[in-house]
Amino acid sequence: MGQPTLPSPALLIAAAFSRYDDALAWAKRKLEAEWGAIALESPAFDFVETDYYEPTMGKGIKKLFWAFEKPFDAAELVEIKLAANCWEEEYAAETKLPEPRPLNIDPGYLTLGKLVLASTKDFAHRIYLNRGIYAEVTLFYKHRRWRHHDCTFADYRREDYQRFFSECREMLHRRLRG
Repeated sequence: MGQPTLPSPALLIAAAFSRYDDALAWAKRKLEAEWGAIALESPAFDFVETDYYEPTMGKGIKKLFWAFEKPFDAAELVEIKLAANCWEEEYAAETKLPEPRPLNIDPGYLTLGKLVLASTKDFAHRIYLNRGIYAEVTLFYKHRRWRHHDCTFADYRREDYQRFFSECREMLHRRLRG
C-alpha cells in the first residue's frame, strides 16, 4: 500500500490577457493585493494563435504572466480560480467596456516537473477538483526542456512562453536548494 505524501513545492502563476493595457495593469494590482508580491513578470506577448476569444475580448490581445513570491499550496487552486473569475467580472462591471470579457485571468502553478492550469471546462485530459474547477498538466519538464501534450493550447507551445516558465522553474529550484 502506498503512503500519502505531500505534493512538491509549487509556484503560483497567473496569466492575464486583454487588448487593454489598463486591464492588465488592473489585474496586476489586484493579484498583488490578493496574492502578494510578484517575483517574476513576463514581457507582454502578442496572443495570435487563435481567434477563439475575439467575440468576447476583441482583437489585438496581449498576454502577460506573473509568478508570485509566496509559496503556493496546490490544494488552493480551486479557490484561486474562483477568485480570478470573480475579479474578471468585477473588472468588466467597473469599466463598462464594449467587450463582454475585457480581461481574462488564468491561474495555475508550476513545480519542477510541470505547469498546471485551472479551468472551468471539462475535457478528456482534465481532472475534476471541486466546485466546477478542473486542472490540467499543460506542460511537463523532461530532459531539460518543456514538453507539451497533444491537447496543450497552441500558445503554451511557444518558445518565448517556455523561456519564462524556465526562469520560474530556475527560481523555484534555487528556493528549494535553500
